[in-house]
Amino acid sequence: MPNTQLARMDAFTFPSYSIDLSTGEALFDYALSGPDGEQRFTEVITLPVPEQSPSDAAVAALGRVLELLHVVAGVSYYKAAAPGQIVLPAPLGPAAAEFVTAVYTKGLAEYAYRNQLPYVLELTPQIPDGRVRPAAEYDNSDRRPLSAVGGGKDSIVSLEALRRAGLDPVPFSVNPNHVIKAVNAASGLTALAARRRLDPVLFELNAAGARNGHIPVTAINSLIAVATAALHGLGPVVMSNERSASDPNLIWNGHEINHQWSKGVEAEGLLRAALAEHAGLTEPYFSLLRPLSELHIARLFATIDRYDDVVTSCNAAFKLRDASDRWCRDCPKCRFVFLALAPFMSRERITHIFGGDLLADATQIPGYRELLGVDGHKPFECVGEVEESVVALSLLAQQPEWRDTAVVTALVAALPDTAWETAATSDTFTPGGGPSYVPPTYAKALNSLTA
Repeated sequence: MPNTQLARMDAFTFPSYSIDLSTGEALFDYALSGPDGEQRFTEVITLPVPEQSPSDAAVAALGRVLELLHVVAGVSYYKAAAPGQIVLPAPLGPAAAEFVTAVYTKGLAEYAYRNQLPYVLELTPQIPDGRVRPAAEYDNSDRRPLSAVGGGKDSIVSLEALRRAGLDPVPFSVNPNHVIKAVNAASGLTALAARRRLDPVLFELNAAGARNGHIPVTAINSLIAVATAALHGLGPVVMSNERSASDPNLIWNGHEINHQWSKGVEAEGLLRAALAEHAGLTEPYFSLLRPLSELHIARLFATIDRYDDVVTSCNAAFKLRDASDRWCRDCPKCRFVFLALAPFMSRERITHIFGGDLLADATQIPGYRELLGVDGHKPFECVGEVEESVVALSLLAQQPEWRDTAVVTALVAALPDTAWETAATSDTFTPGGGPSYVPPTYAKALNSLTA
């Protein structure tokens, strides 16, 4: 469809969804429509099929989770045209409606900013009139947790905390690549995986110049995880999102623009409330690492060495076919993770993990200046707060192994004296910093790891 026709699309709708429990295959239909016609899409999400048939209560809970997933996964197709009207397929309660609205506004805030579409931040999806069927309570709180694994240090810390606490976690991922499979193998635990297949038509439209940009993919993958947990009779989905994920990149037109919004605590609270209201789940979803900073998590990861040959926090590496090259060593994520880990590891160990020494490479200095708030704003990437980078630098500046490296020397010279005062009074290693939804049993697991 020509872009001129996409530009005239004025509504986005959700015609239908279905699931085949024998194969785990769910089909989600979407439509962009306008005066020139309609563009349809079908997404396929395949959940792992359990060995035993699920109970009637599990199937009922699964159906309600899929209703939310159907709506939320639509952001991938909505953004191709970004019409001003979103028409939801069925009535929703207030908590579910608030969550969905936030996904299409705050979750698309970076997309709106980059495409200069301020109206997206003010969208209000149209909800059909009608009574919302109450959900039966589904108590899954005392069952084995499904622990999301992304291949990076954060999810590894969560997995090990759960394992050491005797909670018997089940690793989970969506579309696992060689990185995630290697981490799962290193864990020695039996993992579950789901598949998400975007409609190929979307890629054709993007290649032809349709609007594109960042989406709140964690919100989608979280619901896929919750659906998998319900289908398999498992307990809560455990994420590994830290407190700095809630920190926005910038303010635009009075709105916070946060690359990591769907990893932040606001999104977590909204999703929990929506699942409790719409699917009846007692303990659906939480982030175990929410009270911790990225730097604190890095210090914990440094105490675990079984994953040194497989861990990858670089998004670019996920696109590489060569499993031996796990870090691109030239992106904000690589720079930040190296900076965060370096104070707690020997130079030999971290250079082995990354395949190179970023702090010895002077070409990295401009990128590090952004992370430290010297130039520009915090990059649109999953990186920690500026204060965390300053604290990490202050630690490195005191260590003989690191203080004379090209990057550390240049950054120490670039920071004002006030930065060191901030580092000295920082609460980076003090758990807290806002609301946390970690249940008491799991908080004890985290405490045993952080002690």
